[in-house]
Amino acid sequence: SHNLPPGLEYLSQLDRIIIHQQVELLEAILGRETCSKYEIKNHLGQRVYFAVEENGCFDRNFCSPIRSFTIRIADNTGREVITVNRPLRCNSCWFPCFLQELEVQSPPGTVAGYVVQKWDPFLPKFTIQNESKEDVLKIIGPYATCGCFEDVDFEVKALNEMSTIGKISKYWSGFVNDVFTNTANFGIQVPVDLDVRIKAVMIGACFLIDLMFFENSLDGL
Repeated sequence: SHNLPPGLEYLSQLDRIIIHQQVELLEAILGRETCSKYEIKNHLGQRVYFAVEENGCFDRNFCSPIRSFTIRIADNTGREVITVNRPLRCNSCWFPCFLQELEVQSPPGTVAGYVVQKWDPFLPKFTIQNESKEDVLKIIGPYATCGCFEDVDFEVKALNEMSTIGKISKYWSGFVNDVFTNTANFGIQVPVDLDVRIKAVMIGACFLIDLMFFENSLDGL
């Protein structure tokens, strides 16, 4: 489409996007969290973007997973193309008023869309909204997200929740071999012709899902 946000043309041909967290060897040995860094790749494993969590270093240890964060996503030339903002929200299933919300900007400073948690007693549910806060898609997770290192799928559905058009997957495969180099591996599968701004918002959804459901999943290993 015309007037694409600069840098999002890389997403226009993709129907699969992989997010790969880089865990420093030192962090794995010390057991302390450093600021998160991610690579965002195409299905061939080629890096399209890299991402850095900006304000994580202090917050990560003291108030995760309710912390606020800003993730800056840059292309391979270092130009920032997507900004993911999450305000501080207390996270408790007893207080459904504290539902999570995340804003995705592309280019930085211009809203591309939102990821909004919807209250549900049993399933993780989110709505993907465009820049005008109009609902576009839904994401519905499984009843249990804490499988024993098995892949976990969150289905991307049309608004009527009848048809599934894609999924966000948390991959655990290869976990043992790669414990020092990669923890979080997410895959996004969406229709190739989905609006690139909404694809950018789906990347934001991965970070929110990771924070809410998998942030502490490596503790105690």
